[in-house]
Amino acid sequence: MLLANAISPAVSLHKLLTGWQTDWLSLLTLAIEVALAAWYVVSVRRLAARGRAWSGRRTACFISGTVLLIIAVQSGLAGYDDQVFWVHVIQHLLLMNFAPILFALSAPMTLALQASSRRTQGILLSILHHPVVEFVTNPVVVVVAAYGTMLVYFLSPFYNFSLEHPLIHDLTHLHFLISGALFWWIVVGRDPSRWRLSYPAKLGFLAAGIPVNAILGVSLTGATASIAPHFHTLGDTHVGGSVLWVVGELTSLIAMGIVLYQWMQFDERAALRADRRADADAAIASTALPSHNGTSNGSAAP
Repeated sequence: MLLANAISPAVSLHKLLTGWQTDWLSLLTLAIEVALAAWYVVSVRRLAARGRAWSGRRTACFISGTVLLIIAVQSGLAGYDDQVFWVHVIQHLLLMNFAPILFALSAPMTLALQASSRRTQGILLSILHHPVVEFVTNPVVVVVAAYGTMLVYFLSPFYNFSLEHPLIHDLTHLHFLISGALFWWIVVGRDPSRWRLSYPAKLGFLAAGIPVNAILGVSLTGATASIAPHFHTLGDTHVGGSVLWVVGELTSLIAMGIVLYQWMQFDERAALRADRRADADAAIASTALPSHNGTSNGSAAP
């Protein structure tokens, strides 16, 4: 009973703020993240120099996503991911949900296409339309990979295995980020893609995640043994399961709100285009009508 009520080592605010990861892989990853953020800002400025505006909200999304990624992998938070399960869950949510959502909303591929040279544009388009990329970004593959990753990772011995092997642990972080980025790209992303989902289909994919989060939450909060006995206590497993369940469901609901907002924007733009076409047709008809009447009257006059 004491074990079930126990919690893993207390999380120190001082360590969260100062316990930055200094191993070579963390430093290399940090350099890549900073370089990508710098590329985004430089690309925005390049567009501005050409007299083309870029949404400040998209820039803010990319920078915010980069900050969340750094917090998840390089900050003191990462120092607890193999000690405190609920911290590991937060790290997982940052890598697979929050940072990828912001990256998808920032439309980095669109920015790259608009700010690059024609040669680079051709290379990027050939990558987007490559058969391998088209397969990997297939909505069915993406959804199965995203939800399957969560179920297999948290409900199988693989979680404990990853904690025992640091390299595997780091690779799972990369997998979370990639699978999350692909999922949110097709659901809320603004970038071009081979697959164009309807808005009801996007809502359906998000709705499919609600029972997945529930299964994870019920399984972990009701567990009778720790998810990783050598690393976490049973009580910590219960707390982590609650965080995963609640925050996962809230993320799905917030994402549904984003999709609904995008849907309304799409309908408004479609209505404006229809109004412009109607106005253009009316203008053409009004200019053609006097000429027709004049010819008629002239013919009838004699």
